[in-house]
Amino acid sequence: MVAPSLPGVSYVMPVYNEAAYIDDAIASVLAQDYGGDQELVLALGPSTDGTSERVERLAAVDGRIRIVHNPEMAIPIGLNRAILAARHEVIVRVDAHTELAPDYTAAAVATLARTGAASLGGLMVASGRSRFQSAVARAYNSRLGLGGGAYHGSAVEGPAESAYLGIMRRSSLIAVGLYDEGLRRGEDWELNFRLRSAGSVVWLDPTLRVTYWPRDRWSKLARQFVATGIWRGELVRRHGGRHPLRYFAPPALVVSSGASLIVLLLQATGVLVGPTSLILGLVHLAPVAYLLLLAGLLLAPSSGRTIADRATFALVIATMHVTWGAGFLRGVVLGARDAVDRSRIES
Repeated sequence: MVAPSLPGVSYVMPVYNEAAYIDDAIASVLAQDYGGDQELVLALGPSTDGTSERVERLAAVDGRIRIVHNPEMAIPIGLNRAILAARHEVIVRVDAHTELAPDYTAAAVATLARTGAASLGGLMVASGRSRFQSAVARAYNSRLGLGGGAYHGSAVEGPAESAYLGIMRRSSLIAVGLYDEGLRRGEDWELNFRLRSAGSVVWLDPTLRVTYWPRDRWSKLARQFVATGIWRGELVRRHGGRHPLRYFAPPALVVSSGASLIVLLLQATGVLVGPTSLILGLVHLAPVAYLLLLAGLLLAPSSGRTIADRATFALVIATMHVTWGAGFLRGVVLGARDAVDRSRIES
């Protein structure tokens, strides 16, 4: 009896200004231990750091690499162009900041067939090179950093809210209209929301692990999280309360901290006195508790080996929460408008 052939796989990767990571990302795709046909479709933005030239040289010598152009530099637009150009039914999204384990594709295709899922994801395993990037990686891998999303550390296989990156069926994506090209962040969650709403299964397989290299500078991290928060706020405007409560914690922190500062100024100037001051002073509890939490991170071994590592981790956590929360409030109140993530555009 002849074993059935493995389905072909098309990897789709949006790329813009990733000279420090693109070679390793592409190499991890081309090194996949998988017996079916494979191709890599790169949605290439007009990079200014030599990324485009690197990609074009690699495509010239390896027929598995194909390029579609993404002059808009918008991730959903680039992904849609790559998916429409793809030759195979199984779509594997890969980012230029990621690296796949050699057995990633084989395991993913097997799980896709076993579960009948339309979209499947594994775990994001963040890693760092410098002290700062390593602190950001610890924050990504921590429930405290990103609020405990399943793909940041869950060990339980089963139906999921969304899928990190995603191993997907091309026909299912086309049936729901592909990625929403009006979004600039949060496109994965929104796509999986529509797939689930259409009755399809979204699945988490924690045996699938992807190495992710986060932003390596404070300014880049802050810009990334402001933009991400803005677009999450936009998604809340569109879909109402159909979001996990964890998304509302950072904006609640920002609001309570702002209110605390105002009350503190009124108390210091004598405007608030007596019972009114005591009652309104309760607003100080949330930011004080948060500061104590950050102070506790300086003592926690999981925050880093040295006091400098732990202090960096605490400041990274605070940066993530405050910038994301502030962005979220702007997105809810004003909408995302033309907000973009400039963390790859500016140094």
